[in-house]
Amino acid sequence: MPTYLVTGTNRGIGLEYCRQLKAKGDEVIAVCRSVNDELKELNIETIADIDITSDQSVAKLVTQLGDRPLDVLINNAGIVERVNLSNLDFESIRKQFEVNALGTLRVTHALLPNLKDGSKIAIMTSRMGSIEDNTSGGSYGYRMSKVAVSMAGKSLALDLKPRGIAVAILHPGLVQTRMTNFTSSGITPETSVKGLLARIDELNLGNTGTFWHANGEVLPW
Repeated sequence: MPTYLVTGTNRGIGLEYCRQLKAKGDEVIAVCRSVNDELKELNIETIADIDITSDQSVAKLVTQLGDRPLDVLINNAGIVERVNLSNLDFESIRKQFEVNALGTLRVTHALLPNLKDGSKIAIMTSRMGSIEDNTSGGSYGYRMSKVAVSMAGKSLALDLKPRGIAVAILHPGLVQTRMTNFTSSGITPETSVKGLLARIDELNLGNTGTFWHANGEVLPW
């Protein structure tokens, strides 16, 4: 039974990851800042009060996890705040970097001792972090932080390949979650996570570092 650790699990895509992994019979460790009723109802192991922007908090996660091996680390925690040229807010941009980019790297680095030859890392990024695909501008903090975390993922893929650890850089699609105001033009979390898990299953050392859409499309950088 493979063991998955997922961050950002109390709603949206993170919660759905936990739901589908449990349904498959896998062992799931849900990491979040706070536990809600939906997460409690899954009756899975949960490590709460973890802030991925804090070294001290991530150290708490490491202590609670101990030396338990992980087969898959899914870095799902993230935020979005709408910052455009007309309302530039550098504190908001900095906050998005702290969560989306530095937080992901902080958790991954801290949990490297729990990963082994054959383990996998999934990094949730966004198509909005594609420079080539940017045709609409705006969203400065979100776009910039997602470019940064995608670059971190690519470097991790190269650095960890000799250790037998593969890295996927994943875009979930436009998903009907609170982050997108439950847009009617998006796909459901169920559909998104089904595709994301398929990409993780396909991940190996031969395709490590690939930037994938949940539907399997390889995206431009």
